[in-house]
Amino acid sequence: MNVLVINAGSSSLKYQLINMADEKVLAKGNCERIGIDGVITHKIPDGKTISYEKSFPTHTEAFQELVKLLSEGEDKVISDAGEISAIGQRVVHGGEYFYKSVVIDDDVLQKIEDLADLAPLHNPAAVLAIKAARQVFGDVPQVAVFDTAFHHTMPEKAYIFGIPYEYYQKYHVRRYGFHGTSHRYVSNRLYQISDNISRVGSKIITCHLGNGSSLAAIKDGISIDTSMGFTPLDGFIMGTRAGSIDASIVLYLAEKEGLNPKQMSDLLNKKSGLLGISGVSSDNRDVTRAADSGDPRAQLTQEILSYQIKKFVGSYAAAMGGLDALVFTGGIGENDHHVRKRVCADMEFLGIKIGERHNRAAQGGVEMNISASNTKVETWVIPTNEELLIARDTRDLVGK
Repeated sequence: MNVLVINAGSSSLKYQLINMADEKVLAKGNCERIGIDGVITHKIPDGKTISYEKSFPTHTEAFQELVKLLSEGEDKVISDAGEISAIGQRVVHGGEYFYKSVVIDDDVLQKIEDLADLAPLHNPAAVLAIKAARQVFGDVPQVAVFDTAFHHTMPEKAYIFGIPYEYYQKYHVRRYGFHGTSHRYVSNRLYQISDNISRVGSKIITCHLGNGSSLAAIKDGISIDTSMGFTPLDGFIMGTRAGSIDASIVLYLAEKEGLNPKQMSDLLNKKSGLLGISGVSSDNRDVTRAADSGDPRAQLTQEILSYQIKKFVGSYAAAMGGLDALVFTGGIGENDHHVRKRVCADMEFLGIKIGERHNRAAQGGVEMNISASNTKVETWVIPTNEELLIARDTRDLVGK
């Protein structure tokens, strides 16, 4: 069974074709600049990369082009589109409708569209991709896998904000959380590879650290709290996002700078975080290089990032009444040993202590226990694989 996994943006279409017999990636790529001028980058397992410009007026033409790449020429990996058994679509926001992955029908599609107000940059793009896939693949079943679904298990005390309750009732203003597919994948992987931790009875914290970042408190295999909130802006500082701030700052700056809501949103989402504090870059690698060269604001940025993550770790351990494991994933979590070292420093009182050699060795896709010997809490680096989890959910649902 071959599953085509799709992660669509408003002007992009990332894809992976996965053979579920051995969970091997047959090909992957990205159609970019859809609706502008268009370019596609396509990779196959032997390491070959194909890239060329191609006009994609809509997502439909992008799907048509990737089918050609998959099924035609000397680098084809399937004979025809009929070998694609199902399509798994990443959808960012499931609202309160969806607490698990679902097969997409007209009602599901309408609900995803109805949730556009909660994820205006993401859900409309998913709708476009689902409709385009229907045009190209006809009745091939599609499955929606939601970023928010994993956090649907949070109790009310974790997701209700301290504003009049009527706004939750009228407008569904609450904590939703994101990166759920990643948090679910790495927590499930931990249960498989750890000799001491199983789902039932476990208390773990997963740290998805990248350009966008979030932590999740996972007890008995289910999410009980997470750092992102109503939108992905909440939590701690990220590449360009401010994270949690005093709400009065928004009003104060809007008045002082004469900013309208759109401009204020751009400031908080696109000009803050690592970029805003360091003045160097939104990429943590650039900030690290600047810090190593003595840039004081870059050094401060690194300190703030690690300090804020550390506070979430401590608060989640308190919320769960203990901690069995801490897991790092995402581009920063998997590769930056400096961030991991700073987050775990002086955390022996919680049972967290990492080994310097193991911590430095854990990068580039390595799956590793980086704990020091004889520590109470296991600390792991586990590379995430959201595409594989989407493919598995799709296989399981379509198989039924």
